[in-house]
Amino acid sequence: MKVLAINGSPRQGGNTAIMLEWVGEELKKEGLDFEAERIGGQSVPGCKACNACFKNRNLACVQKDDPVNGLIARMVEADGLILASPVYFADMSPELKAFIDRAGFVALANGRVMNRKVGAAVVVARRGGQVHTHDSINHFFGINGMYSVGSIYWNMGVALKPGAVRQDGEAEETMRALGANLAWILKKIHA
Repeated sequence: MKVLAINGSPRQGGNTAIMLEWVGEELKKEGLDFEAERIGGQSVPGCKACNACFKNRNLACVQKDDPVNGLIARMVEADGLILASPVYFADMSPELKAFIDRAGFVALANGRVMNRKVGAAVVVARRGGQVHTHDSINHFFGINGMYSVGSIYWNMGVALKPGAVRQDGEAEETMRALGANLAWILKKIHA
């Protein structure tokens, strides 16, 4: 079984990536494959509302000069999906939002291909906005008929400077429990 994480942070190796590493370590301990891809910091235009995905039904967005279609293909192949973001003005990064809009329409247009997959949000912020961002990401899972996985607390951390999330022991504990919970439910679904 495979879990794909899409990191909306523009900072390579930043706090969002560290949190995903903790989740990934637990998934690997449980024998699952884990991959993380960073979409943040790349040019990812938003949905153009052209409805071509509903017309073409080819599991692709008509916008082709960015990483979205490659990630859609990998997302469809994966058993689990993690969408992760730092908080930007009380919501997710613009690149992750553009990805969610485009990938969401493609998934819906192609027979709801994400239905009954497993998803989890991972969020980090300096001070606030995590709950709203967490909820925004979970809306993607809900509209796609996916199962949202939680942890021992909301799937979030607190940090500002790169690497500072390592000082948030509760965030690490929460991410590690999230990894264990993702593995548990995926094994139950695929038993």
